[in-house]
Amino acid sequence: MDGKPILNIKSLKEQVYEYLREQMRRGEIMPGSAIDMEETSKKLGVSKTPLRDALLQLEMEEFVTILPRRMIVVNSLTKHDIRNYYEIIGSLESMAMLKAFDRLKASDIEAMQKLNAGMKDAIAANDFDLYYERNLAFHNTFLSLCGNDSLVKLVNNLKKRLYDFPRPKGFVKEWEESSILEHQALIDLLRKGWGQDAANHVRDVHWSFKVQERFVRKYYPGITEPAEP
Repeated sequence: MDGKPILNIKSLKEQVYEYLREQMRRGEIMPGSAIDMEETSKKLGVSKTPLRDALLQLEMEEFVTILPRRMIVVNSLTKHDIRNYYEIIGSLESMAMLKAFDRLKASDIEAMQKLNAGMKDAIAANDFDLYYERNLAFHNTFLSLCGNDSLVKLVNNLKKRLYDFPRPKGFVKEWEESSILEHQALIDLLRKGWGQDAANHVRDVHWSFKVQERFVRKYYPGITEPAEP
């Protein structure tokens, strides 16, 4: 035997979900488009049950809206959505910082310092994917210590909605450079033992829509306000 697993241990629903998310990330399925259940079911060679279950999860995460008669519309991202997501992520990451603060060791803070330096190197090399990977790892250093898996899952899903839908090929270099400086300010607060100030910095600066709006408008040049009801 060649050592490769014979069976995929992931459920069909998980495989379909990951396929659809990857298509969204790559821009093969675009915001505002429709997903044809019949066509997608045939393309993937699966019944409608795992497809429907995957779509229900995507709807729960606000990637799609399921309409009557099996019509699935891929949601667009509006300025209102982004503002709301920033408020939610900022509040949750601030709470996570407070809960994780007493568990953060000097080695964790040093790991954050190294990741931040790695982000700076990635931006210098114009490698946004590497920057993004290290940025997630930076935040996950304290998120993973907060003791609330549901909070972490929600935060990570909202980040996918913001930055991975689809992921732009370019990036706003000045935004990433500003973010690196904000990370350094956070590290400095942690080294001083100022947990509440660190939590406030996460919410009121790093995830403040007002602070970040000028960069948001550059990252999402076609961003729109939601239609009036």
